[in-house]
Amino acid sequence: MLVTLGLGGVLAPVWLWLARASLDMYGSMQGPSAWMMRATWDASYTTLIFVMWTAMMAGMMLPSAAPAVLIYASVARSGTSPERPVLRAYLFAAGYLLVWAAFSAAATLVQRALATRALVTPMMEAASPYLTAALLVVAGTYQWSAWKRACLARCRGPSAWLSENWRRGTWGALRLGAEHGAYCVGCCWALMLLLFAGGVMSLVWIAGLSLFVLLEKVGPHAEWSDRVTGGALALAGAVLALAAFVRG
Repeated sequence: MLVTLGLGGVLAPVWLWLARASLDMYGSMQGPSAWMMRATWDASYTTLIFVMWTAMMAGMMLPSAAPAVLIYASVARSGTSPERPVLRAYLFAAGYLLVWAAFSAAATLVQRALATRALVTPMMEAASPYLTAALLVVAGTYQWSAWKRACLARCRGPSAWLSENWRRGTWGALRLGAEHGAYCVGCCWALMLLLFAGGVMSLVWIAGLSLFVLLEKVGPHAEWSDRVTGGALALAGAVLALAAFVRG
């Protein structure tokens, strides 16, 4: 219960902020999203964008990691010599989020590069249909890759993975969480880049991708669902690129 409450204590304020910022960005732009409309990428603005991505990744990815965190807490508590299982479960989750924070730093640099080249609008959406098409094709193609399937298998089977890679102590909990986070980044990085296609702060895209990732990890038919979605994404990208080309 303490671990569940801890996860909820992170997710509730993050999702509240995401909802408020997204609604404000597509509304008056005078509230939580007002700072996002700067044109200059100085150090303070880059830091704020990094914090935004970190919060967004925590809100999007922690729900899909909750089964692994709870399984870890259960195993840590039922061991022959349980030692601070709740703290270790929190450290496991912290290690997981640290890896996604590293991804957030990379995403911040990508957004900066795209924005300075006018490939992303001030609304943090792709400015070119060709960029959107490319992101869809990349995400769709990656769904078919062996690396994607290997990482997804570990994310979908946390019990077996934890039993094979168990590490003792608090440092072991942090390291194990980071390893699990690395597999999740390996599984989902291309999907997260789709935020640039639909809008980095679009609540619909944030919620939709979060649900998609959750279902991909805990839903049925994993042996073919990633291929079906991959084919659909790649096809959508090809159709969008063709339509943009025809329109001239």
